[in-house]
Amino acid sequence: MININNFAFQGINGAYSELAGLKIFPKTKSLACPTFEEMFQSVRDGKAEVAMVPIENSQAGRVADTQRLIPESELKIIGEYFLEIKHNLLVVPGTKLADIKRIHSHEQGIAQCRNKIIDLNKEMIIAADTAGSAKNISELNNKEDAAIASELASKIYNLDILERDFQDSQNNVTRFLVMSKNIQTLSPEDSDLITTLVFVVRSIPASLYKCLGGFASNGVNITKLESYIHPQGFDVAQFYIDFEGHPDQKSVKLALEEMKFFCKQMTILGVYKKSDFRKK
Repeated sequence: MININNFAFQGINGAYSELAGLKIFPKTKSLACPTFEEMFQSVRDGKAEVAMVPIENSQAGRVADTQRLIPESELKIIGEYFLEIKHNLLVVPGTKLADIKRIHSHEQGIAQCRNKIIDLNKEMIIAADTAGSAKNISELNNKEDAAIASELASKIYNLDILERDFQDSQNNVTRFLVMSKNIQTLSPEDSDLITTLVFVVRSIPASLYKCLGGFASNGVNITKLESYIHPQGFDVAQFYIDFEGHPDQKSVKLALEEMKFFCKQMTILGVYKKSDFRKK
Protein backbone atom coordinates (compact mmCIF):
# COMPACT_ATOMS: atom_id res chain seq x y z
CA MET A 1 0.00 0.00 0.00
CA ILE A 2 1.17 3.56 -0.70
CA ASN A 3 2.43 5.89 2.01
CA ILE A 4 0.02 8.72 2.80
CA ASN A 5 -0.36 11.54 5.31
CA ASN A 6 -4.15 11.42 5.76
CA PHE A 7 -7.34 9.59 4.82
CA ALA A 8 -11.06 10.38 4.79
CA PHE A 9 -13.86 8.26 6.21
CA GLN A 10 -17.60 8.57 6.69
CA GLY A 11 -18.77 9.09 10.25
CA ILE A 12 -17.21 10.65 13.32
CA ASN A 13 -14.09 9.74 15.24
CA GLY A 14 -14.26 6.20 16.57
CA ALA A 15 -16.06 4.79 13.51
CA TYR A 16 -15.01 1.38 12.20
CA SER A 17 -13.97 3.06 8.96
CA GLU A 18 -11.50 5.19 10.92
CA LEU A 19 -10.26 2.09 12.73
CA ALA A 20 -9.70 0.33 9.37
CA GLY A 21 -7.79 3.33 8.04
CA LEU A 22 -5.57 3.44 11.11
CA LYS A 23 -4.85 -0.28 10.72
CA ILE A 24 -3.53 0.30 7.18
CA PHE A 25 -2.02 3.73 7.72
CA PRO A 26 -0.92 3.93 11.39
CA LYS A 27 0.09 7.33 12.75
CA THR A 28 -1.65 9.18 9.90
CA LYS A 29 -4.31 11.86 10.27
CA SER A 30 -7.95 11.01 9.68
CA LEU A 31 -10.64 13.30 8.27
CA ALA A 32 -14.17 12.61 9.51
CA CYS A 33 -16.94 13.30 6.96
CA PRO A 34 -20.68 13.41 7.75
CA THR A 35 -21.70 11.66 4.50
CA PHE A 36 -20.18 9.36 1.90
CA GLU A 37 -20.66 12.12 -0.68
CA GLU A 38 -18.52 14.50 1.39
CA MET A 39 -15.92 11.76 1.91
CA PHE A 40 -15.50 11.31 -1.85
CA GLN A 41 -15.51 15.08 -2.38
CA SER A 42 -12.75 15.58 0.20
CA VAL A 43 -10.47 13.33 -1.85
CA ARG A 44 -11.40 15.01 -5.14
CA ASP A 45 -10.62 18.40 -3.53
CA GLY A 46 -7.28 17.21 -2.15
CA LYS A 47 -8.26 17.56 1.50
CA ALA A 48 -7.51 13.86 1.93
CA GLU A 49 -5.31 11.53 -0.11
CA VAL A 50 -7.52 8.44 0.02
CA ALA A 51 -10.99 7.41 1.14
CA MET A 52 -11.81 4.35 3.24
CA VAL A 53 -14.94 2.96 1.59
CA PRO A 54 -16.94 0.13 3.23
CA ILE A 55 -18.33 -2.04 0.44
CA GLU A 56 -19.74 -5.19 2.06
CA ASN A 57 -20.09 -7.09 5.31
CA SER A 58 -20.09 -10.84 5.76
CA GLN A 59 -23.26 -10.70 7.89
CA ALA A 60 -25.27 -7.71 6.67
CA GLY A 61 -24.35 -7.82 2.97
CA ARG A 62 -23.42 -4.95 0.68
CA VAL A 63 -23.27 -1.32 1.73
CA ALA A 64 -25.76 0.00 -0.80
CA ASP A 65 -24.87 3.70 -0.48
CA THR A 66 -21.22 3.26 -1.37
CA GLN A 67 -21.84 0.81 -4.20
CA ARG A 68 -24.21 3.37 -5.72
CA LEU A 69 -21.76 6.26 -5.34
CA ILE A 70 -18.48 4.59 -6.33
CA PRO A 71 -19.01 4.59 -10.14
CA GLU A 72 -19.63 8.37 -10.14
CA SER A 73 -16.99 9.23 -7.53
CA GLU A 74 -14.21 9.92 -10.09
CA LEU A 75 -11.86 7.98 -7.79
CA LYS A 76 -9.94 4.76 -8.45
CA ILE A 77 -9.57 1.71 -6.24
CA ILE A 78 -5.95 1.18 -5.18
CA GLY A 79 -6.37 -1.41 -2.45
CA GLU A 80 -8.66 -3.40 -0.20
CA TYR A 81 -8.72 -4.20 3.50
CA PHE A 82 -10.77 -6.69 5.52
CA LEU A 83 -11.56 -5.56 9.07
CA GLU A 84 -12.79 -8.15 11.57
CA ILE A 85 -15.60 -6.34 13.33
CA LYS A 86 -15.63 -6.66 17.11
CA HIS A 87 -18.78 -4.94 18.34
CA ASN A 88 -19.00 -3.74 21.92
CA LEU A 89 -22.00 -2.81 24.03
CA LEU A 90 -21.06 0.63 25.37
CA VAL A 91 -22.68 2.31 28.34
CA VAL A 92 -22.32 5.25 30.69
CA PRO A 93 -20.00 4.24 33.55
CA GLY A 94 -21.85 2.41 36.30
CA THR A 95 -24.64 1.10 34.04
CA LYS A 96 -25.87 -2.49 34.47
CA LEU A 97 -27.56 -4.62 31.80
CA ALA A 98 -30.89 -4.40 33.62
CA ASP A 99 -30.77 -0.59 33.43
CA ILE A 100 -30.74 -0.54 29.61
CA LYS A 101 -33.98 0.00 27.68
CA ARG A 102 -32.68 1.17 24.30
CA ILE A 103 -29.67 0.16 22.16
CA HIS A 104 -28.49 2.63 19.50
CA SER A 105 -26.29 2.01 16.46
CA HIS A 106 -25.94 2.25 12.68
CA GLU A 107 -28.34 -0.05 10.81
CA GLN A 108 -25.42 -2.39 9.98
CA GLY A 109 -24.41 -2.56 13.65
CA ILE A 110 -28.00 -3.30 14.65
CA ALA A 111 -28.32 -5.97 11.94
CA GLN A 112 -25.09 -7.66 13.06
CA CYS A 113 -26.27 -7.84 16.71
CA ARG A 114 -29.99 -8.28 16.09
CA ASN A 115 -30.43 -11.70 17.73
CA LYS A 116 -28.66 -10.63 20.91
CA ILE A 117 -30.74 -7.47 21.15
CA ILE A 118 -33.95 -9.48 20.71
CA ASP A 119 -32.85 -11.97 23.36
CA LEU A 120 -32.23 -9.08 25.76
CA ASN A 121 -35.64 -7.59 24.88
CA LYS A 122 -34.21 -4.12 24.26
CA GLU A 123 -35.53 -1.50 21.84
CA MET A 124 -33.42 -1.01 18.68
CA ILE A 125 -32.68 2.60 17.71
CA ILE A 126 -31.19 3.19 14.23
CA ALA A 127 -28.61 6.00 14.11
CA ALA A 128 -26.43 7.55 11.41
CA ASP A 129 -23.30 5.67 12.48
CA THR A 130 -21.83 3.55 15.27
CA ALA A 131 -19.43 6.14 16.66
CA GLY A 132 -22.13 8.79 16.51
CA SER A 133 -24.27 6.52 18.67
CA ALA A 134 -21.45 6.26 21.21
CA LYS A 135 -21.04 10.03 21.28
CA ASN A 136 -24.80 10.49 21.72
CA ILE A 137 -24.91 8.03 24.63
CA SER A 138 -22.04 9.86 26.29
CA GLU A 139 -23.85 13.19 25.94
CA LEU A 140 -27.20 11.78 27.12
CA ASN A 141 -25.48 10.37 30.22
CA ASN A 142 -28.51 8.13 30.72
CA LYS A 143 -28.21 4.56 31.99
CA GLU A 144 -31.28 3.55 29.99
CA ASP A 145 -29.41 4.01 26.68
CA ALA A 146 -26.52 1.95 25.29
CA ALA A 147 -24.64 1.92 22.00
CA ILE A 148 -23.05 -0.69 19.74
CA ALA A 149 -19.67 0.61 18.59
CA SER A 150 -15.92 0.03 18.52
CA GLU A 151 -13.47 -0.13 21.40
CA LEU A 152 -11.88 2.98 19.89
CA ALA A 153 -15.20 4.82 20.34
CA SER A 154 -15.40 3.73 23.98
CA LYS A 155 -12.01 5.37 24.65
CA ILE A 156 -12.84 8.57 22.76
CA TYR A 157 -16.21 9.10 24.47
CA ASN A 158 -15.31 7.74 27.94
CA LEU A 159 -17.80 4.87 27.95
CA ASP A 160 -17.59 1.49 29.65
CA ILE A 161 -17.64 -1.74 27.64
CA LEU A 162 -20.47 -3.75 29.21
CA GLU A 163 -20.03 -6.66 26.81
CA ARG A 164 -17.29 -7.38 24.26
CA ASP A 165 -17.87 -9.33 21.03
CA PHE A 166 -21.54 -8.39 21.12
CA GLN A 167 -22.11 -9.41 17.48
CA ASP A 168 -24.25 -12.49 16.73
CA SER A 169 -21.50 -14.24 14.76
CA GLN A 170 -17.76 -14.34 15.26
CA ASN A 171 -17.40 -14.42 11.47
CA ASN A 172 -18.15 -10.71 11.08
CA VAL A 173 -15.89 -9.00 8.56
CA THR A 174 -16.25 -5.76 6.62
CA ARG A 175 -14.42 -5.27 3.35
CA PHE A 176 -13.13 -1.77 2.65
CA LEU A 177 -11.89 -0.31 -0.62
CA VAL A 178 -9.07 2.24 -0.54
CA MET A 179 -9.81 4.87 -3.20
CA SER A 180 -7.65 7.68 -4.59
CA LYS A 181 -7.69 10.33 -7.31
CA ASN A 182 -4.56 8.79 -8.80
CA ILE A 183 -4.68 5.45 -10.56
CA GLN A 184 -2.21 2.83 -9.41
CA THR A 185 0.21 1.41 -11.98
CA LEU A 186 0.69 -2.33 -11.68
CA SER A 187 2.31 -4.75 -14.08
CA PRO A 188 0.33 -7.52 -15.83
CA GLU A 189 3.07 -9.83 -14.55
CA ASP A 190 2.26 -9.01 -10.92
CA SER A 191 0.57 -11.80 -9.01
CA ASP A 192 -2.48 -11.73 -6.74
CA LEU A 193 -4.28 -8.89 -8.51
CA ILE A 194 -7.97 -7.97 -8.47
CA THR A 195 -9.70 -5.84 -11.13
CA THR A 196 -13.00 -4.12 -10.39
CA LEU A 197 -15.32 -2.76 -13.05
CA VAL A 198 -18.93 -1.75 -13.58
CA PHE A 199 -20.87 -2.47 -16.75
CA VAL A 200 -24.31 -1.99 -18.26
CA VAL A 201 -25.61 -4.74 -20.55
CA ARG A 202 -27.34 -4.28 -23.88
CA SER A 203 -31.08 -4.94 -23.91
CA ILE A 204 -30.92 -8.29 -25.70
CA PRO A 205 -31.78 -11.83 -24.55
CA ALA A 206 -29.09 -13.56 -22.46
CA SER A 207 -26.86 -10.48 -22.56
CA LEU A 208 -25.49 -11.06 -19.05
CA TYR A 209 -24.76 -14.71 -19.84
CA LYS A 210 -22.94 -13.65 -23.00
CA CYS A 211 -21.03 -10.90 -21.15
CA LEU A 212 -19.67 -13.40 -18.67
CA GLY A 213 -19.05 -16.25 -21.09
CA GLY A 214 -15.57 -14.99 -21.95
CA PHE A 215 -14.50 -15.24 -18.32
CA ALA A 216 -15.41 -18.93 -18.23
CA SER A 217 -13.86 -19.80 -21.60
CA ASN A 218 -10.63 -17.98 -20.75
CA GLY A 219 -10.31 -19.30 -17.19
CA VAL A 220 -10.70 -15.95 -15.42
CA ASN A 221 -12.06 -16.28 -11.89
CA ILE A 222 -14.90 -13.92 -10.87
CA THR A 223 -14.86 -13.25 -7.12
CA LYS A 224 -17.86 -10.90 -6.87
CA LEU A 225 -20.83 -10.07 -9.08
CA GLU A 226 -23.74 -7.85 -8.05
CA SER A 227 -26.51 -6.02 -9.87
CA TYR A 228 -28.26 -2.84 -8.88
CA ILE A 229 -30.59 -0.36 -10.51
CA HIS A 230 -28.91 2.18 -12.77
CA PRO A 231 -29.74 5.86 -12.14
CA GLN A 232 -31.48 5.93 -15.55
CA GLY A 233 -34.31 3.77 -14.23
CA PHE A 234 -35.60 0.34 -13.28
CA ASP A 235 -35.28 -1.08 -16.79
CA VAL A 236 -31.50 -0.52 -16.87
CA ALA A 237 -29.38 -2.93 -14.82
CA GLN A 238 -25.84 -2.02 -13.82
CA PHE A 239 -23.43 -4.70 -12.66
CA TYR A 240 -20.44 -4.54 -10.34
CA ILE A 241 -17.79 -7.23 -10.82
CA ASP A 242 -14.46 -8.21 -9.21
CA PHE A 243 -12.23 -10.73 -10.96
CA GLU A 244 -8.70 -12.04 -10.59
CA GLY A 245 -5.98 -10.72 -12.89
CA HIS A 246 -4.86 -7.61 -14.79
CA PRO A 247 -6.75 -6.20 -17.82
CA ASP A 248 -3.58 -6.55 -19.94
CA GLN A 249 -3.05 -10.22 -19.15
CA LYS A 250 -3.86 -12.30 -22.24
CA SER A 251 -6.71 -14.33 -20.74
CA VAL A 252 -8.32 -11.28 -19.11
CA LYS A 253 -7.91 -9.21 -22.26
CA LEU A 254 -9.74 -11.83 -24.31
CA ALA A 255 -12.54 -12.03 -21.73
CA LEU A 256 -12.99 -8.25 -21.74
CA GLU A 257 -12.97 -8.05 -25.54
CA GLU A 258 -15.79 -10.58 -25.68
CA MET A 259 -17.64 -8.73 -22.93
CA LYS A 260 -17.58 -5.44 -24.87
CA PHE A 261 -19.81 -6.85 -27.61
CA PHE A 262 -22.70 -7.17 -25.18
CA CYS A 263 -22.16 -4.04 -23.05
CA LYS A 264 -23.52 -0.54 -23.51
CA GLN A 265 -20.96 0.75 -21.04
CA MET A 266 -17.95 -0.65 -19.18
CA THR A 267 -15.70 1.23 -16.74
CA ILE A 268 -12.67 -0.14 -14.91
CA LEU A 269 -12.66 1.23 -11.36
CA GLY A 270 -9.27 -0.11 -10.28
CA VAL A 271 -6.57 -2.77 -10.42
CA TYR A 272 -5.05 -3.59 -7.04
CA LYS A 273 -3.34 -6.20 -4.90
CA LYS A 274 -5.46 -8.80 -3.13
CA SER A 275 -5.58 -8.47 0.63
CA ASP A 276 -3.67 -11.12 2.55
CA PHE A 277 -6.98 -11.81 4.31
CA ARG A 278 -8.16 -13.65 1.17
CA LYS A 279 -5.36 -16.18 1.64
CA LYS A 280 -6.50 -17.27 5.11
